[in-house]
Amino acid sequence: MLYTAIGSIFIAVAAAVVYVGNGVLQARHNSSQRLVNLQARSEILEATFSERAIAPVVQRLGRFVLRFTPQGWAARTTRRLTVAGWYPRIDANSWAAIRLLASGASSVLYIFMRVVAPDAPQLLLFGAVIAAGWLGPDAILHRRVDERRAKMERDLPDIIDLLVISVEAGLGFDAALTRVVQTVPGELSDEFSRTLAETRVGVARQKAMSAMAERTDVDDLNSFILAMNQADTFGVSISRMLRVHAEEIRVRRRQRAQERAFKAPVKMVFPLVLCIFPSLFVTLLGPAVIQISNQLL
Repeated sequence: MLYTAIGSIFIAVAAAVVYVGNGVLQARHNSSQRLVNLQARSEILEATFSERAIAPVVQRLGRFVLRFTPQGWAARTTRRLTVAGWYPRIDANSWAAIRLLASGASSVLYIFMRVVAPDAPQLLLFGAVIAAGWLGPDAILHRRVDERRAKMERDLPDIIDLLVISVEAGLGFDAALTRVVQTVPGELSDEFSRTLAETRVGVARQKAMSAMAERTDVDDLNSFILAMNQADTFGVSISRMLRVHAEEIRVRRRQRAQERAFKAPVKMVFPLVLCIFPSLFVTLLGPAVIQISNQLL
């Protein structure tokens, strides 16, 4: 009888403990869920109007447009947006929607021009406006890619020189790269900073550097990354490799400058012939032609 009473008391106490513990855990879970919901609501309220209202519409419109695009267009567009430095702020869905909206805006512009100037050649005007609306975003993206590549090519020799100085002063490559990122601002420094962040979270250096090469698509930077990966693989001295590569990049930079200087006279021919020479001829020969015509008449 005593054992039965003790067992009953033990079972009752255990049941009470389990009930109370389950209630505490459930209450904690409910409070955590409420905090998560409040945080989500606060983030929604803190977001701008474009993020809350316009961005979802653009995403849905982009997904609809992607159904009618050729196979592989989304991957190629994502690649171009990455090289331009716009991804992931602008993805393939958003870019498809932007192109469609630009085409719609160009159609509205064509209707407006047709009302304002009904005597203008309509077919030529329609082709020009539609081409500007459909090809304009691609032209902007192409220009952005070229500008970003040019900036990185211009900043790369200075960054490698600072790396050479830092490594020869006794710093490791990661510490030297951190010092360079803190000293030299720019998009190339941002890419190196992202690579350092990836290596700090556990990504192998070779893989992080290869990912940076895919994001930038700059020839000089690709050769530098390839040389760094080979130095890590075969145990070559990094300081010696950096010095040799810095000299090579300086030579390439000088050669590109000479190439542009040689192209300048050829590019100046058409502006000279079409713009400067006619005005010069009018200025020099105009008075003589007027006097000769007066004498003859």
